[in-house]
Amino acid sequence: MKEKRLLLGDEAIALGAIYSGLSGVYAYPGTPSTEITEFIQNDPLAKERGIRSRWCTNEKTAMEAALGMSYAGKRAMVCMKHVGMNVCADAFVNSAITGVNGGIVVIAADDPSMHSSQNEQDSRFYGKFAMIPIIEPSNQQECFDCMAHAFELSEKLRLPVLLRMVTRLAHSRAAVNIGVPCQQNCLKPDDERGRWVLLPGNARKQYDSLISKQPEIESCALESPYNRLELGKEGGTGVIASGIGYNYVKEASPEGISILKLSQYPIPKEEVKKLSSHCSDIVVVEDGQPFIEEQLKAILAADYPISGRLTGRLPRTGELNPDNVTAAFGKTSSAVYQKAVNISPRPPQLCQGCGHRDVYTALNKVLEEYPTARVFGDIGCYTLGALPPFRAIDSCVDMGASITMAKGAADAGLYPAIAVIGDSTFTHSGMTSLLDAVNDNSPITVILSDNLTTAMTGGQNSAGTHKFEAICLALGVEREHLHVVVPLPKNMDSITETIRREIDYKGVSVIIPQRECMQTLSRKMRAKKNSTK
Repeated sequence: MKEKRLLLGDEAIALGAIYSGLSGVYAYPGTPSTEITEFIQNDPLAKERGIRSRWCTNEKTAMEAALGMSYAGKRAMVCMKHVGMNVCADAFVNSAITGVNGGIVVIAADDPSMHSSQNEQDSRFYGKFAMIPIIEPSNQQECFDCMAHAFELSEKLRLPVLLRMVTRLAHSRAAVNIGVPCQQNCLKPDDERGRWVLLPGNARKQYDSLISKQPEIESCALESPYNRLELGKEGGTGVIASGIGYNYVKEASPEGISILKLSQYPIPKEEVKKLSSHCSDIVVVEDGQPFIEEQLKAILAADYPISGRLTGRLPRTGELNPDNVTAAFGKTSSAVYQKAVNISPRPPQLCQGCGHRDVYTALNKVLEEYPTARVFGDIGCYTLGALPPFRAIDSCVDMGASITMAKGAADAGLYPAIAVIGDSTFTHSGMTSLLDAVNDNSPITVILSDNLTTAMTGGQNSAGTHKFEAICLALGVEREHLHVVVPLPKNMDSITETIRREIDYKGVSVIIPQRECMQTLSRKMRAKKNSTK
């Protein structure tokens, strides 16, 4: 009898990977993907098997390390949120050219509605761009089962496989039937050296090989157990539903509907044509951007009626839900929720006692003297400094952008230009930015706010903890313009004086306010208290 467990979608992916013979997970924390790696870090079987699971500095290093493990013949998984795909794109796209030895599954957790993200990017386009198989599970059971399928497909085709998740599936729970774990691959480094050395002569051959695999990739999608054509009333409306959208269509239960469930790509063209010949029109229900809807125009006749996000039948932005999918079929959801009234909105705020609060208090106090100042922010919980009561930062674009944007603004003549960046973000993608600034001796002040953890995603280890002074000095920051301060109210006078002095310096300066995150500190104190009971 199979064991049954109640799992998040993220946890089902993690356990499915462990049971599929995983040897290493490589990831940088990012919502909604973080729980995948955390589950593996804490799982008893993963510990027993010695599965490598430490956090990586960024998504690019994660992808490259996984490629190295694959080269050695073992199975590896890479996890990230959707914007992390931008960071690892170089290695990701080229991994389709080298191919793989041990299986690689790349998990991209997309965030429709931008619950904790700066865009609604759809990672399926990356899979299509790289010309590799894409899997999109529709429920937690498929999250678990798809992992074995994905690793087997990866090794069969000798290509990485992209598995795309969305927030609602990643962070919801369901009962999952668990099978028997398989063994890890043996160490067996690839002997085909030519395919791993992407000199133009080799790369052209490898690219031809990738192109030649496309019919087989399409055949695998056509035969996939995760794609299914359910024909209903002839001449009625047909639906192509992908991933979690399939559940919403089934919940809406349109009478006599025909459904093509899509959970593996490329789109199986034969099944689409069968559906179109059986139905009068097709509605596309997909969470994210109109990835399927746009491709249907090239598969079906130009005048065949297709509707979805592009036509307004479903909302163009935001995540799908049972209500908007039900409405797309002209029905009213049985559960109607009224908006709460007489309740004031409460925007997110920095934790009480957080060191970032003291940093912004000091910065705002000094900048009262500099009306032309601009503060370039970055990705992290300190981004909340853009909101009341601080309103302390003027930009937040992508990981590591604060330093380079400050540099560019200074290059344009803006003064003073200040960058605020967190410890984990600095090691993720801020170090090269600082090197650019040092090489130009740009007149910028960098505030590297160090709370000794990756706080925004729950307190994971930060790659540069206790190394930031050494890193900045090694990158060329002058010793006399590198300062470590402790952000506390009692130190406010000395901190403001340090900020003021470094703003007036016409070169690169770095101030490191260093104090542990209140959340990780309180967890440590609770653990210590419990251990003494």
